[in-house]
Amino acid sequence: MLKIILADNQAIFRAGIAKVLAVEDDVRIVAQAQTVEQAMIAIDKFRGSVMIYAADFLPDAEQLAAQARESAIQLVVIAESNEQPDRYLRAGVLGLIYRSVESTELLRCVRKVSTGEVYVQDLRSAAGSTDTDDFVGARVRDRLTPKELKIVALIVQGFKNKEIANLLGTTEQVVKNYLRNVYDKIGVSDRLELALFTIHHRILAEAAAASAAAMRPIPSSTSSSGAV
Repeated sequence: MLKIILADNQAIFRAGIAKVLAVEDDVRIVAQAQTVEQAMIAIDKFRGSVMIYAADFLPDAEQLAAQARESAIQLVVIAESNEQPDRYLRAGVLGLIYRSVESTELLRCVRKVSTGEVYVQDLRSAAGSTDTDDFVGARVRDRLTPKELKIVALIVQGFKNKEIANLLGTTEQVVKNYLRNVYDKIGVSDRLELALFTIHHRILAEAAAASAAAMRPIPSSTSSSGAV
């Protein structure tokens, strides 16, 4: 049985990876860590596992690799698309993937790393959905309003509707109305599918992040009909 530890502060992304891996008969998610402390506890407790972790969640690759070696844990880092693998490989991390990784490649990486092999996702494949030929991502980006893009960015970060409403200075019902519009425009049915779609279309993810960075409150007087 291949034991997996997931360590990432993006709850939606953790859920997405867990969803992909859970259908494999020989794979078991033994722990999900959303804090550094939880990750360290999991390393001590689940010896011989593969840990998939976000680069910005546990940035000290050398220290993490040293602790992982003591527990016979192999590491797979989720890097950003502008990062090069060299520093992680030098530190002792065996696997490197990007957030745009497809499910088949994720599984391939985990299996190889579990046997002690090095696996690095091809940066060109990771960038494939960020180029101008990502017509789907570009089309969706152009269909969403700036307010909808802000909410998409916050969903990807794992915020709940109530938290989003507080951040944007509006009501939870207004956020639900916007989300219904977003689901209809993209063709997804829930926030997990929305987050995974966004992550795999970096043109859309970058537009959402840029919109959230310039965030201004949505007026709470927005119509409850969900019009934008």
